[in-house]
Amino acid sequence: MNRRQFIGVGVAAAAGVVVLPGIAQAREGIASALAPSGGGDLAYLESAFERHRGGYRGRSPDRVLAEMLSDLDLLRDVLNRPHPAHARADLARTAAGITGLVAIVQHDRGDQRDAFQWFATAERAARESGDHRMLAWVMARHAMVPLNYGAPEAAARIAARARFEAGNGPTAAGALAAAVTARALAASGNHEGARRAVDDVRTLAEQLDGAETADTWFGYPEQKHHVHLSQAYTLLGDSGPAYAAQDQALDLTDSPSVMARALLAMDTAACLRVDGDHAGAAEMAAGVWERLPNGYREGLIRSRAELLHKKLTGRGHLMLGEALATS
Repeated sequence: MNRRQFIGVGVAAAAGVVVLPGIAQAREGIASALAPSGGGDLAYLESAFERHRGGYRGRSPDRVLAEMLSDLDLLRDVLNRPHPAHARADLARTAAGITGLVAIVQHDRGDQRDAFQWFATAERAARESGDHRMLAWVMARHAMVPLNYGAPEAAARIAARARFEAGNGPTAAGALAAAVTARALAASGNHEGARRAVDDVRTLAEQLDGAETADTWFGYPEQKHHVHLSQAYTLLGDSGPAYAAQDQALDLTDSPSVMARALLAMDTAACLRVDGDHAGAAEMAAGVWERLPNGYREGLIRSRAELLHKKLTGRGHLMLGEALATS
């Protein structure tokens, strides 16, 4: 038999092979004995963190949580298995990242208590991992819960701890912590401290490159930088720089997320109020609110709209109040 004929016979024979009972189970047993830590699951969870941290990408917060559920179940199971020390540290870091992402979505949905609990879990995992950058990221994100829901002084304290963990080097976590500090101090009335923090975040943002600027929940891209500056300047009452930051944030991408676009529009409305145009502020905020999909009408965007509503007077106050009451 020549070689060509031999190969042809081999292929034909392979096509008719029947898998013997127990072969899959045997492989699983051998793999388990060789790698009792479940290396495949650890690698999968690392990839799941990378996949989920990409942001909403046009999906609603509820849909994102639904898509994460099976990975959370796996994470729980894997955490309950024994692992070598180095693998356990890597797993703890991944756990901090994934649970931190859940906390972000719960924050955006307005479930403050659950967001605090998920962030506490994420912080515990980050501390176990020994990764200070991860810990700084978790704490900076955690600070945004009290910041966005009426407790800026508590937010400033958490953000200060995040900046300490981040250190002095240019990292996405450090830049985020500085940005949240600026917003928290501005909301607390400490305008001098807020302006110093704005200067700090500008300096850090200019030094970031590579993965630190990734357009994910874990990075600090230029667009996110301008979204934070927009809110900081809005809280400071500096409408000129705030408008500029809003324009830059919108210009940096062809299709900003529903969440980002709505928050920037609420900042614009708040600046219109600062400039004395209460009717224009209400009209813009009400228009944004009425165009929002139902999945976005609770939580963070509602919190911004209600804060603006409290500060409006006259017809503007009535107009936005009527819009918020229709949801």
